Amino acid sequence: MKLYATVYQEAKAEYITQKSRFIAHISPVDSCDEAKAFISSIKSEYKDATHNVPVMVVGDKQEIQWSSEDGEPQGTAGAPILRMIVERGLTNLAIVVTRYFGGIKLGTGGLVRAYSTSARLAIDKALLSEVREAIVLTYEISYSHLAQIENISKTGVFNITKIEYTDKITLEISGDINRKQEIIDTVTEVTAGKCKLLKEESRKNKFVIDSAPMLC
Repeated sequence: MKLYATVYQEAKAEYITQKSRFIAHISPVDSCDEAKAFISSIKSEYKDATHNVPVMVVGDKQEIQWSSEDGEPQGTAGAPILRMIVERGLTNLAIVVTRYFGGIKLGTGGLVRAYSTSARLAIDKALLSEVREAIVLTYEISYSHLAQIENISKTGVFNITKIEYTDKITLEISGDINRKQEIIDTVTEVTAGKCKLLKEESRKNKFVIDSAPMLC
């Protein structure tokens, strides 16, 4: 079950226009504190820059949305980046777009395009991803059933995330929480009921959904 869309990893992108250099850094985050720490680290690294424009969106339903123009004209820097992120349905991420002024004023439209393009390039490199709720089941099975379960995992019904070998095998598998009963029935059938469910829990898993450049 999809919980939200975000970016898969940290990334950096550069964009130059009219001699101004824009450097965008992006990172997935899990909280406001994590977003603030990321923003602070980028500002510290580029403290000699003309502007460091920060943006964050946090919460599975984009509950927290914040941006700053950092000295740029109102509505030309952080605001358009934030609007783009929200409209694309992305959340739990932080972006800082750094600008080194090149001596030529870009105007309102030029600033909006430059900051938005820089952020978009960083998102492209970070890769779009979905965070989904998964069911994680830990079983105890016999060695004789392992090969069959490994073969079934290749069909995509579930993934094997951990195997421990003792006198028996302890197997951790995960899959879409909406397919929980199907997974349980499959393992039960393969082992002819000779399996022991040790633990059941839900977990957030992140999956890359698009590695192609974003269009806007």
